[in-house]
Amino acid sequence: QVQLVESGGGLVQPGGSLRLSCAASGSIFRINRMSWYRQAPGKQRELVCTTSGDSTVYADSVKGRFTISRNNAKNMTYLQMSSLKREDTAVYYCNAVLQRVGSWGIDDYWGQGTQVTVSS
Repeated sequence: QVQLVESGGGLVQPGGSLRLSCAASGSIFRINRMSWYRQAPGKQRELVCTTSGDSTVYADSVKGRFTISRNNAKNMTYLQMSSLKREDTAVYYCNAVLQRVGSWGIDDYWGQGTQVTVSS
């Protein structure tokens, strides 16, 4: 089994910072792509950022404020969020496209989501 577990969400004031973590566990051979999504109330889930190899893409709304990073040895990904705005309030999800040990194919997994609330 493969599982993604998020942490780091919570309440933060506008202009503040948070770092989200997502730990992937299980029989993982290689994580090909890690992404962060978010879903605000009444809105569709949107891509925040994604990274694969040397390629990293950010949504325009978070560019320059958010940074995605990976620790491949620990099968973890992080989302450093700075200069947070009220509009960043959403449930944040991590997503991993990975290859499992002993598998020829790739699979797509989602975390459970963590609430980020930006409010004074």
